[in-house]
Amino acid sequence: MPIDFLTIGHITHDSTPEGFRLGGTVSYAAVTASRLGHRPGILTRASTEGIALRPSSDGTAIIVASPDGTLDGIDICLLSSPVSTTFTNIYHGTLSERMQVIEALAAPISPDELPPVWANVPIVLLGPVAREVPPAWARTFPEKALVGITPQGWMRKWDEQGRVSPTPWENLPEFLAHADVIILSREDVGGDDAYIADLACRANLLIVTDGWHGATVHRCGESFPVPARATEQVDPTGAGDVFATAFLIRMFETGDPVVAVRFANIVASMSVEGIGMTRIPYRDAVDAWLQREG
Repeated sequence: MPIDFLTIGHITHDSTPEGFRLGGTVSYAAVTASRLGHRPGILTRASTEGIALRPSSDGTAIIVASPDGTLDGIDICLLSSPVSTTFTNIYHGTLSERMQVIEALAAPISPDELPPVWANVPIVLLGPVAREVPPAWARTFPEKALVGITPQGWMRKWDEQGRVSPTPWENLPEFLAHADVIILSREDVGGDDAYIADLACRANLLIVTDGWHGATVHRCGESFPVPARATEQVDPTGAGDVFATAFLIRMFETGDPVVAVRFANIVASMSVEGIGMTRIPYRDAVDAWLQREG
């Protein structure tokens, strides 16, 4: 069976006191898509450290072993790199006072590296973490494909020591011309409501998440807030990536962005109730909650 959800960006090594764990938008997206009943594929550039692969007959591969097992069974096209993009988070005083540092950086991913067998995938998430997805990707896929972008990786810069800081989205117009939906958080833009309003006027469809406040659909000059599901947060890492994936899947199924946001809110809220990718829910758990809560 061919893949039906493709995510493009760097798999990262996220440094922790216990060693590294695999991360990046593509990791969270692939696990979410798989647990929601789809067959995802990851196009990435990274080292093979921590990942064991089994080659597929179509020129791609399948992950057969990963550090915590969550990526096992996922289809992948792993482009060769001597290093994986590596992030370290340094906290000063409280968890809210964080400095993020890029310790290593893999090279960008070019559209001509897309495996031909994946050229007609119906759902695509472009998920850069460090400017590795060029704007040409937004016009690579057929018009019938649903193409979403989480632009966080284009909204950060870093100095010679790798210290990360926010920056405006410089190549925004190139992505907007072709992307079906942009998904970002208020935190990504520093809570700048004027920026959000301007982006909403220019994007085909804009979804803005805001933690426990939920998310807002911006489309055709109108805004539709959708409340979040109440939850007890344990680890918020990757929640935005889980949300984006769930939104695209439900949007593809229904064509209704408000319905898709409600679904994505539920999936993301369940995912933060445990560490890392371990609590990303399966589709039957989400459907059961929806049936029970109406």
